[in-house]
Amino acid sequence: MITKKEAEKAKKKAYHMLKKAKIAITKKEYENMEVADNGLGDLKHIGLEIIVYENNDRYCAKELILFPRQICPEHRHPPLSENNPGKQETFRCRWGEVYLYIPGESVKKSKAKIKTRKQYFTCRHEIILKPGDQYTLSPNTLHWFQAGDKGAIVSEFSSQSNDETDLFTDPDIKRITRISE
Repeated sequence: MITKKEAEKAKKKAYHMLKKAKIAITKKEYENMEVADNGLGDLKHIGLEIIVYENNDRYCAKELILFPRQICPEHRHPPLSENNPGKQETFRCRWGEVYLYIPGESVKKSKAKIKTRKQYFTCRHEIILKPGDQYTLSPNTLHWFQAGDKGAIVSEFSSQSNDETDLFTDPDIKRITRISE
C-alpha cells in the first residue's frame, strides 16, 4: 500500500519523464495514471506507472513508465477461456533502456540489478530494448522487466488487458494498488 502523497509524487515524476521523452499526454490521462506498487509498498524497487490509452474487448494500448531500476515483477497472462488464450503483448521501448526477461537460456552476466525478493525472479533469458526496439510475448509467457539507470518508457500494444487475472510468481503481489490517505 502507498499513500496518496506517494502516488502523486510518482505521477509527477512519471509526467516529467514523459515530457523529457517528448511524449504528450492529456490532463485526463495524467489524472487517471495508475501508480502500481504491487501491494509491496516498495515503489522505488518494484512497481511502475501506467497510462491506459485504450482497453476494449479487442485491443489495448498503454504507456508504461519505469523509474531508474524500477521492476515490473515476474508474471504471466493466463488463458481466460476456451476461446481466449490470454493476453498477447508487444513492448516497444520509446525512451531509456529496458531489460526484459523470459524463459530460455540464461544470460551469463545480467543487466538486471535486483535489490529485493530475488527468489521471485526466475526467468533469466535477457532481451535488451533500446528506443525503437520491440518484442512480442505470446499469451501465458512468464516475464518481468526492469528499467535501466535512467528509467524507461515502454509502449504496450496488446490484446485485451485483464490485469486482475495476471498471475505473479511472488505470492505477496497484489496487482491492484491500494492507496491510503
